[in-house]
Amino acid sequence: MLWNLPNILTASRIMIIPILIGLYMVGEPAGNWMAFSLYVYACITDFFDGWLARKMDLQSALGQFMDPIADKLLIATLIIMLIGFGPIEGIHVVAAGVILVRELLVSGLREFLAQTKVSVPVTLLAKWKTTIQMLALGFLIVGNAGPYLWVAETVTVGYVGLWLAALLTLVTGYDYLRTGLKHMVE
Repeated sequence: MLWNLPNILTASRIMIIPILIGLYMVGEPAGNWMAFSLYVYACITDFFDGWLARKMDLQSALGQFMDPIADKLLIATLIIMLIGFGPIEGIHVVAAGVILVRELLVSGLREFLAQTKVSVPVTLLAKWKTTIQMLALGFLIVGNAGPYLWVAETVTVGYVGLWLAALLTLVTGYDYLRTGLKHMVE
């Protein structure tokens, strides 16, 4: 069955991207919170689509194809949106750029390795990177509409998470590249 629940959840993540951008464009504070709410939906479906596919034995080639594309489209769009309309600016664009470049390189590497029948499993560190990245982007979507937290403003917490995600991006990206180059040389 092509359009099972996990695949529908994955497709919905792609379809909400323009809506999320439109909500963010409404402006502070309502737009930030509405966009954040939709982003939370995207994060939850990112977890549940794969979990349901495995749990209900509904794994499919379509799902395996669409899931990483949905993830990359969502992250890339959010980073570009947050650079274009704030709050990612100045030196923080470097951290965002590191994340974007890694996403593109790993996608290309996975595609190449798939042709050679080599699978590169997702590491635990890469899962942590994704989690921190998701949290950081959530804080940045809320932006100045968020409350002052016990340690800093919402945006500052987002920046710290963005830089931590960028650091983990470099480490995990190097791991993927090293594995990929090993198979390219063989």
